[in-house]
Amino acid sequence: MSLSSQAAAALGPVMLDVAGTVAGQDDLRRIAHPLTGGVILFARNYENREQLTALTRAIHAARPGVLIAVDHEGGRVQRFRSDGFTHLPPMRALGKLWESDVLGATRAATAVGFVLAAELRACGVDLSFTPVLDLDHGESGVIGDRAFHRDARVVTLLAKSLNHGLALAGMANCGKHFPGHGYVRADSHVAIPVDERPRKAIVDEDAAPYAWLNLGLAAVMPAHVIYPEVDSQPAGFSKKWLGMLRRDMHFTGVIFSDDLSMEGASVAGSVTDGAQAALSAGCDMVLICNAPDKADQLLRELPMPPDFAASAARIAAMVPRSPAPQWDELQADPRYIEARRLVRTLRAD
Repeated sequence: MSLSSQAAAALGPVMLDVAGTVAGQDDLRRIAHPLTGGVILFARNYENREQLTALTRAIHAARPGVLIAVDHEGGRVQRFRSDGFTHLPPMRALGKLWESDVLGATRAATAVGFVLAAELRACGVDLSFTPVLDLDHGESGVIGDRAFHRDARVVTLLAKSLNHGLALAGMANCGKHFPGHGYVRADSHVAIPVDERPRKAIVDEDAAPYAWLNLGLAAVMPAHVIYPEVDSQPAGFSKKWLGMLRRDMHFTGVIFSDDLSMEGASVAGSVTDGAQAALSAGCDMVLICNAPDKADQLLRELPMPPDFAASAARIAAMVPRSPAPQWDELQADPRYIEARRLVRTLRAD
């Protein structure tokens, strides 16, 4: 059995978090559980680069092949900001640059992706849940400047350039929040957003980047948003929406649920009900964050999906294959130096 096959065989469908800056005994117990396949980090897990690297090393040692992820987009959603980490701009800054300099914006987007991924990988993090593909309708406070642009074509091309930068540093990507979270005002962390537009408007516009990027997307995260013209369930629990993603948009990568502890997931019932609903709808991996009691409940109650082998292989493919640079080596890399210069210029604008 190859290393990748062994890693895939060891992975389960649950991504969970850790409590603090070190992995405690309860954290290690959860990480070692057969249902665990991923760990997501937050700002509370970070003090400095040395501590973060020690934490990721401990997680990988506890579960070889596990996928370590973080929401590290830039702007207000950047978990690690000190001790050398570059302050990344919000994606709207790239969209604004596009208005005056199309090629400059695509070059800057690639630089952002490369710096983002290279710095995370140097500290042992495998994946950032980026890019945001939501359109900037001017309605959603929770999305806001996280979106590249109002125009789906601009979003697609800037995301493609950012994904190229991620790939240059050996990191996969995850487009979110399918089919689109940018139109609704409610925040799915604390409410259950409803987008009442016709199906055609959502598919032809907000979901268009997913179809256009196609094979360029390694993973997708659906929105905890209900689109009643299509389904009574949020997209992440909807066989109709996830079937459309697979069938009509020919997506073959990983589908991650959004956090099951969010209010937008409460329509599915208990955390176990939500996980089963998401997996049954077509998700490969479910996230449970900021709720250790619910994580324990999920690990205790969720049966291993009987047909999980294909999902496990897709998840294992998200783990970087190329060696990660040491931080000091990265600082001397000409590509990184130039990319960081471009990113800093963008922020200055």
